Amino acid sequence: MALRILFAFENCLPSPQADAEVFVTTAKYLAPLLSQSWLHVPMPAGADRGGIERLAGMPVLRAWAPARLPALRHLCCGLTLVLRREFRQADLVYTRNLWVAWMATLFGRRVVFDHYRPWPDQIPPLQLFIFRLMSGRHFLLNICHSDYTRRIYAALGVPAEKLRTIRNGFEPARFAVQLQMRAAKRAIGVPEGRQTVVYAGRLNHKKGLGLAIEAARRLPDLLFILVGSAGEGAIEAACRGVANMRIVPWQPPEALAAYLSAADVLLIPPSGAPLAVFGSTVLPLKLFLYMASGRPILAGDTPDVREVLRHGENAWLGAPDSIDALVSGLARLTQDAGLAQRLAASALADSAGLTWGARAGHILGAIESRLAGGRVRLGAWRWVNSRSWAVQSWHWLYHLVRHGAWVLPPAPGL
Repeated sequence: MALRILFAFENCLPSPQADAEVFVTTAKYLAPLLSQSWLHVPMPAGADRGGIERLAGMPVLRAWAPARLPALRHLCCGLTLVLRREFRQADLVYTRNLWVAWMATLFGRRVVFDHYRPWPDQIPPLQLFIFRLMSGRHFLLNICHSDYTRRIYAALGVPAEKLRTIRNGFEPARFAVQLQMRAAKRAIGVPEGRQTVVYAGRLNHKKGLGLAIEAARRLPDLLFILVGSAGEGAIEAACRGVANMRIVPWQPPEALAAYLSAADVLLIPPSGAPLAVFGSTVLPLKLFLYMASGRPILAGDTPDVREVLRHGENAWLGAPDSIDALVSGLARLTQDAGLAQRLAASALADSAGLTWGARAGHILGAIESRLAGGRVRLGAWRWVNSRSWAVQSWHWLYHLVRHGAWVLPPAPGL
């Protein structure tokens, strides 16, 4: 099926943010499977348009939107997208922005929405808007990165045919040259024989890194390496004085592989906060790169992570927010070489189907299936929905006023 897709991204590129990596890499791998594609994106003055086109693998349309002021930028991206000739030429618009999705459907274009967040639970006042948007005849598909998120949209009443779980992936080229652990440690300056615990990602209070710092204090024989610093911040300050903590600036993909290969254990801090408190992380993107690195993984036993990692099979999962569980898990993985090797080998085998190329193929198949499937029988917004909407919205408002946080934590047990 020949398809023309207009990819609409609302933030400037290039960007080190995970949302940019997911959206642009997905678009890049989808582009060769399409008859035509474009990327609509805001660009600051002096931006390297050619570089962005090479990054995305398709022609780039400069959005008529300011590079600064995010709220105004998002608003303008949606308002002006519908004025573009490419918008009329496209068979559908592919976006991660609810406002852009609504504008596209309002002007009669089919939409595919691709995002990791469970918006109905995180910001309940949006529930009726989301239900009507995704129940509309022009809304084709909501691609969720996890079953955790998909179930939340399904509970809202969005038709099951419009919901698909298609997980993120990794770039195999990052491991085109496999470094042996000893060589990798030597390359990044780790002393011979020193065991390492490596974290790669954003360094902020939302990632549960306080647990890693406390674990470093309790396990002085291990070297903890946190890769991804953007400058002096709260985590960097907290690490000062902890002799076995090393802070490394954000690394480009070709350099990051050496840090991952140098890990005796790859760490996703076993904290419930990224999912339950901040809502900023659902099934973290680094997980897929970790799996493909061939190194053992320690993570938290949280609902999203359990969809991909299995305790004692392809990872070691510890109780969320338990420093004792984290310390004992790190000790076990660094002392039991057989266990570490078995978990790493299993994760590596599981990663074979989790590439960006595989994701693009699954997405295209889902789109073609929806286009061939005809109209979907829509659910109804009933009084039960209205009651739940009102109650959750009140809880959200109370939480916002009391804590200043826009994301409502999930109910216990989710």
